[in-house]
Amino acid sequence: MSTIKTKKLTIVGAGPGDPDLLTIKGLRALQSADVVLYDALVNPVLLEHAPAATHLFVGKRRGYKSYKQQEINELIVAFAETHGHVVRLKGGDPFVFGRGYEEMEFAQAYGIDCAYIPGISSSIGVPGLANIPVTHRNLSRSFWVVTATMSDGSLSPDIQLATQSDATVVVLMGLNKLPEIAAIFQQNGKSTLPAAVLQDGSLPTARKVFGTVETISQLTENEGIQSPAVLVFGEVVGLAASFETALQTALETAFTNS
Repeated sequence: MSTIKTKKLTIVGAGPGDPDLLTIKGLRALQSADVVLYDALVNPVLLEHAPAATHLFVGKRRGYKSYKQQEINELIVAFAETHGHVVRLKGGDPFVFGRGYEEMEFAQAYGIDCAYIPGISSSIGVPGLANIPVTHRNLSRSFWVVTATMSDGSLSPDIQLATQSDATVVVLMGLNKLPEIAAIFQQNGKSTLPAAVLQDGSLPTARKVFGTVETISQLTENEGIQSPAVLVFGEVVGLAASFETALQTALETAFTNS
């Protein structure tokens, strides 16, 4: 006699690349999954936690989409009906420009039980791993997290608003718009504001470029930085350089005295 499985969708944040940054709750969801629908920025190592589940790549990257969003929504419902527990595994946090809530709404309309498990957002975690705190006493009392583009591909108008603030500005999915974004900062008199471009999040292939609003586009091009990358603008970016200089000095002093 076959067991009727409960229809369920769990939206799980996979974090910014390093599989060790998955939460324990996210791990348990994967272990109980019957189907895992995973995105392009998800580390495939995480699929090893769901060895008995069906795995399907549904990732979307600039210029390439394996499935349209409506098709993903329909897959979630179809798999929940036929298999039971569907885990939707997304990079970063699913509620930060991840369309996780849209997928939950769609599934709920079909009577499917839904749950959300947060992930470490690249907007905070990636700068932090580069020794850039998004807030710091006397430097930044708040921060903006902005997507670079609108659904039609045009630059988000929120960029203009963010550049008028003294807050740290973190731009996601904005590498191809970097010259335009930097130009807006310059138009608001912030040519010398520290800036950074951080590639590949928490992966071993991570790379970082530091400069100012005036120099960051050219430096990024010179280094051949590629997506995915997080852009950071603000005085807190300067803390990373100070941290690395202090560390190098400490190491040199220790070596000299040894």
